[in-house]
Amino acid sequence: MRAFVFPGQGSQKVGMGADLSESSTAAREVFEEVDDALGQALSRIMREGPDDELMLTENGQPAIMANAIAVLRVLEKDCGIVLADKCDFVAGHSLGEYTALCAAGAFSLADTARLLKLRGKAMQAAVPVGVGAMAALLGADLEKAQALADAATQGEVCTVANDNDPSQVVISGHTGAIERAIALVKEYGIKRGLLLPVSAPFHCSLMQPAADAMAEALENTPPGPLHVPLFANVTAAMVTDPAEEQRLLVEQVTGRVRWRESAAAMAEAGVEHFVELGGKVLAPMIKRSAGDVAVTSLVTMDEIEELAKAL
Repeated sequence: MRAFVFPGQGSQKVGMGADLSESSTAAREVFEEVDDALGQALSRIMREGPDDELMLTENGQPAIMANAIAVLRVLEKDCGIVLADKCDFVAGHSLGEYTALCAAGAFSLADTARLLKLRGKAMQAAVPVGVGAMAALLGADLEKAQALADAATQGEVCTVANDNDPSQVVISGHTGAIERAIALVKEYGIKRGLLLPVSAPFHCSLMQPAADAMAEALENTPPGPLHVPLFANVTAAMVTDPAEEQRLLVEQVTGRVRWRESAAAMAEAGVEHFVELGGKVLAPMIKRSAGDVAVTSLVTMDEIEELAKAL
C-alpha cells in the first residue's frame, strides 16, 4: 500500500517550482491558475523572492501547496499516473492537509489557494507580532515535551503544537512561556530548545480567531467527496466523510498536529511506501515514526520521472 503526503510550513524557499515550471506545461499551468485565483503574482515571489515576502504566512501557505500540486500534476499529466490507482491514502502536515484534500479531489486548486491565503492571513492577524512564539524541542518525545510545557506555562499558553516524530516536538504559545521552556529544557532531559523563525504561535489556543475565520470560510467552501481516504492531523485517523473533515480542519487551527501518530497509523493500516510531493521535510520524520517503510521524496523532474517508471 502507498500514501502520498504533503509538506507544511517551513518547506518554502526562493526558487521553488522554477525548474519544474520550465520543464512542464502541466506544472506551469498550476502556478498560473493559483496566480489567477489569488489575483497576485505568487509564482514570481516563489521564483524570485524576496525571501521575506515568501516567508509571510499568507504567501508561504499557498506557495507550498502550489509547488506540491505542480509535482502531482506532472505525475498525472506528463507521466500518466492516476492518484486513486497508485495511492491508498493521503495526508499532509498542517497546511499540507489542504494540499492533500486538493490532491484527493475534495477542493479545486483555485479554492485551495484561496482558503490557504485566508488561513495564512487569519493566523497572522490572530496574535500581534511578538506576543506569541514557537520552539522546536530536539531530543524530546511527547511525554517530556508535555511536562516541559506544563512547567513553563505559569498562567500563559504553552502547549505541544506538533508531535513530529519520536525525537522532535514543537511547542507554541505566549513568547514568555516559550522562552521559559527553552531555558528549562536540560532539566527535562531534552537536548535542545530552538526558537523557530515563525510570525505567529500556530496550533495553540491563541489561534482561536483564525479557527473562527476558517469555520466561516469552510461553510462557504466545504470539502467535497474524497477520491482516496485522508489521515487527519488532529485525530491521526482515517477520514472519508467531507462533513467530518470540514469540522477537523477548523479544529486543526488550534489543535495539535499528530504527525508521528499519523505516520505510524498509516503504516499500521498497511502502508509500506510513503511518497512526499514537493518537499523533503516529512520523509525523515516518517522514517523515525513508521518503522521499516520506504520513503520517496519528489521535488525535481528527474525524481518524478524515476518514481513514475517504478509505479
